[in-house]
Amino acid sequence: MAEYLTRDSIETVALNSAIPFLDSIPCNKGYVFHKNGTGIFVLKGIVNNPCSCFARYSVEFTGNIAIPTGGTVTPIATAIVVTGESREGSRSICTPAAVDEYGNVTSRATIDIPKGCCFTVSVEYVSGNVDDATTPTPTINVIDGSLSINRVA
Repeated sequence: MAEYLTRDSIETVALNSAIPFLDSIPCNKGYVFHKNGTGIFVLKGIVNNPCSCFARYSVEFTGNIAIPTGGTVTPIATAIVVTGESREGSRSICTPAAVDEYGNVTSRATIDIPKGCCFTVSVEYVSGNVDDATTPTPTINVIDGSLSINRVA
C-alpha cells in the first residue's frame, strides 16, 4: 500500500487539473512512481504470477473541497483520471451552501494495467454539473486530502 497526502495548507486547484500530493508512505517496491508535490502517478503493470495478464490496483481519494472566497456557488467534484480520461463512477460531487464552506468527497476506482504496461493516474477537479446549464467555478480549494493506492492482484 502507498499513501499520499495533500499539503497541510489550502491548495488551490484549477478546473481539469490534478490535485498535488506529498509522499506519506511511498511505494518502495517500484509499482507506483510519484514525484513529490505533483499530482501524476505512474502505476506499473508488474505481475508476480507468469500466468497473470494484468496488475490490479485499488485507488481511493478522500478530501475536503470548497469554492474559494469570491467564487460562485455551483456543484464541484473530483474524479480519478486514468491516462487522461475520467474513470466512470469515480466522480464525487459536493454542492456547498456558500463559498469557503467545505464538503468531504470520496472517489474510488479499480484499475487493471496490462502486464508490462504503465498507466498514469491522477485525482482532478472536474465539473460537478450534471448538465451544461451552469458554468463551473474556475478553481476550488482542497485540504486534508489523502490518496491510497493498493496493489490487489
